[in-house]
Amino acid sequence: MNLRPIFLVAVGALSAAAVSAQQVAVPTIPGLPPAAREAAESVNPEHMRAHVRFLSLDLLEGRGPGTRGDKLAAEYIATQFALNGLEPAGDDGSYFQKVPLYAVHTVENKTSLALTVENAKGGTGSIPLAYGTEIVLKDQTGQASAEIDAPIVFVGYGIHAPEYHWDDYAGVDVKGKIALVIVNEPPSDDEKFFKGKALTYYGRWTYKYEEAARRGAVGVLIIHRTDLASYGWEVVRNSQAIEKSYLEGDPDATLRAAAWIQHDVAQKLFHAAELGDVDSLIDKAGKPGFHAIVLPFRLKGHIESRVRRYISTNVVAKVRGAAAGGNAVLYTAHYDHLGIDPDAKGDGIYNGAADNGTGCGILLEMARAFAQSGQRPPHDMYFAAVTAEEQGLLGSQFLGMHPPVPAGQITLDLNYDMLLPIGVPRSVSLGGAERIDFWPTVQTVAKAFDLALLPDPTPGAGHYYRSDHFSLARVGIPAFSVDQGELFEGHNEAWGRAQDEDYVAHHYHQPSDEFDPKWDFHGNAKLARFGFVLGWLASEQAKPVEWQPGDEFEAARKKSQQ
Repeated sequence: MNLRPIFLVAVGALSAAAVSAQQVAVPTIPGLPPAAREAAESVNPEHMRAHVRFLSLDLLEGRGPGTRGDKLAAEYIATQFALNGLEPAGDDGSYFQKVPLYAVHTVENKTSLALTVENAKGGTGSIPLAYGTEIVLKDQTGQASAEIDAPIVFVGYGIHAPEYHWDDYAGVDVKGKIALVIVNEPPSDDEKFFKGKALTYYGRWTYKYEEAARRGAVGVLIIHRTDLASYGWEVVRNSQAIEKSYLEGDPDATLRAAAWIQHDVAQKLFHAAELGDVDSLIDKAGKPGFHAIVLPFRLKGHIESRVRRYISTNVVAKVRGAAAGGNAVLYTAHYDHLGIDPDAKGDGIYNGAADNGTGCGILLEMARAFAQSGQRPPHDMYFAAVTAEEQGLLGSQFLGMHPPVPAGQITLDLNYDMLLPIGVPRSVSLGGAERIDFWPTVQTVAKAFDLALLPDPTPGAGHYYRSDHFSLARVGIPAFSVDQGELFEGHNEAWGRAQDEDYVAHHYHQPSDEFDPKWDFHGNAKLARFGFVLGWLASEQAKPVEWQPGDEFEAARKKSQQ
């Protein structure tokens, strides 16, 4: 298909919009030169409107990774980078970074699993597991058909955290075995022990898979308990009912059985092993002194999967800074969404206008403002529209594994994801920003922009680990997302909360997340200007931004700087 007429129409819309856009003043901030302030003020809400409108057209078919719509979106973003004078920062002098992926869908009616039991007299028995109601899993290896027969070891929460003097794997070898683990992490009110009530990455189910894989396990069974997980079994069941993608060559995605089991199944296991009540064992596993237990069970069965291999792309560009070397800044936003539901009755296109057309609109307009600034930024600025976020942050994971410059040279990543264009915010949520030594500057700039800083209302939910900035944090790069709060000009917080709740209830991850001509993008422009100033000041610092001492990502940062 010839894309040139489409892009010319979009470019024309941007030019016309530039005439009528309101110029909103950027506050005077120490260290921010006049040219940078002027460039930030040039951020145009109507440009964002045009980008969001195009990216959420039915023409792009929901921007599902590896689809025609995915390629259209990537080409559009690359064209905008080129038109605004940004340099390519992808593969082979292009704007595109190829991301090799494979998708796995467990064929439930062809998958059969059971627990084989060895009793004290050497006899064996078998406990069949009903797929969906008692167990769910994915074969991460990407094999169409596989057999599994491996012993099971109970390793508590499945965590190795030296900074908290915690090692559930002490004295046990899980190579070739199944690790049985508890969802979440050891409970605590002590901020110095797994951050108290706030969830660390050690509590995320993805970490448990990765840690076991690093130790050579062939599978993981996560014990689900609703109060510990903060969600019911149906959430787990539904997440496994759909296709799940993985990165080709990911060393931490090697499990034959990445699985969850119902609490009642675990109860049967421990009773059969004469180990008592599973909840008592869970309590003991959350206290110092716990040791792994080799169980008299094996997981045995046949796993059938539908596997699809495909290539998607991250779109990466650069604005050259005044000085070479470190202190580069990275801006990220995912451009993918959920594609098309072929079984939908009626509209089956998941347009993803808010999620995350809005983040892309901010990314593209900030890139233009930096590229056309009258003064070069202190160091290089990188802009990455990443793919496969909805598949598990895979595009940003690949970017973190293959950054445009070494991770140790990137001083900060600022991520934008799903910012509703409903007005001008007077508050922001910057979960994780307090974990870096750039936090005082963030506070100063937020105050200058009349943005109240809101704490994370649900620290136990682990939201920090569910957006693309996390992929950069885990390789050491100080990173956080810029999210609007609930207070907007002309309204109270209850109004903002109601707008967010309505979107989540009626539009989030649904075909109705479509472009609305009545949307007000001035708030998105304000948050773009806010991020512009933060990035400029971070790049201008004499030393790179660092994690606070003792943070879980401090070790990765030091490693990246060696």
